[in-house]
Amino acid sequence: MIHTTIQRIDQSLMAFLARSRNEYPFGQVHPILFDSIQDFCARPGKRIRPLLMALSYQGYTSRKKLPSHLYTACGCLELLHDFMLIHDDIIDCSDLRRGKPTLHKILAHAHKATRSTKLGSDLAIVAGDIVYALAIDAFLTVKEDPARKEKALKYFVQTAAFTAMGEFIDILHGFEHVKNIAEKDVFLNYSLKTARYTFECPLRIGAILAGIDGKELETLSKIGLMMGQAFQVQDDIIGIFSTEQKIGKSILSDIAEYKKTILVCHAYQTLTGSRRRQFMKIFEKPNKTYADLVKIRRIFIDAGSLTYSLEKVFTLLSQSSKLLKILHMKPIFKKALWKVLSALFDQSRNVAEAHGRSFAPYGL
Repeated sequence: MIHTTIQRIDQSLMAFLARSRNEYPFGQVHPILFDSIQDFCARPGKRIRPLLMALSYQGYTSRKKLPSHLYTACGCLELLHDFMLIHDDIIDCSDLRRGKPTLHKILAHAHKATRSTKLGSDLAIVAGDIVYALAIDAFLTVKEDPARKEKALKYFVQTAAFTAMGEFIDILHGFEHVKNIAEKDVFLNYSLKTARYTFECPLRIGAILAGIDGKELETLSKIGLMMGQAFQVQDDIIGIFSTEQKIGKSILSDIAEYKKTILVCHAYQTLTGSRRRQFMKIFEKPNKTYADLVKIRRIFIDAGSLTYSLEKVFTLLSQSSKLLKILHMKPIFKKALWKVLSALFDQSRNVAEAHGRSFAPYGL
């Protein structure tokens, strides 16, 4: 079921992009514009956001079969994700995304006379805006009750704003000293920047389109927010403890950007004296090396920050599984939903095992 749904989402997304080539005047602008957007959006990925929307809708709808327009509408969440990634990569000055050059790196070659970093960033900002417009266009293909459709679209647009607010916080945190960042500040950022658009919004709008309201929606939202927070904590962990091949971007990016993660904040609060000064000397170093990353890893382990962060992940997973059990979703889709969600945390389990930690499995 899950594999087939992902295939249908991919097919619908590619068909929508092909149709968009003809509906919008890409050809009159520049061949690189559509080609670069299509290349970026078609890159292999988990498709977790559209998949969660599809499973949520199927879990509540009276329809026996998911209509083709719903698969296309689910693609709106993948396009929203791509829009966010394009802009995020510019802000973070990233070179790689999903193992290939970021869009602003590709578009730096749009003009034969120059290979300008500014040109690439400027064009990628515009291309990202187009992708966001296409995301709304994809959503509008859904054929559902107009009141439900309007309510779901409203939440989709709000989620885009929430995510931008999270990015706003993230940028400001980059200029704050870590002593001024509390754990609640970090989790607010996680909720706005990651949890809402990756987990909560897909679950919520799928259910809204299927006619769900009230407490059930609120429970879905709680599940989505907790899973999203856990996912972002995991992302911070693997950003330090994984490899470039596995995550598709530089493993130095998080510490190079002075990211105020749970790992960083916990280490700063836990360490004292010379150990804290050593940590801050490395963390605030302008040009960090792989050797610095190795030292940071050791500090996070010795300070208990890795264990603390992993415990956060698995506590949030446990709480989410308990809430999922009380949902009134069709059992087959509830099980599929948990299978998808829990599989996203294999890397946390791997990191835990690699460092001699074990956590109880959670299930339905």
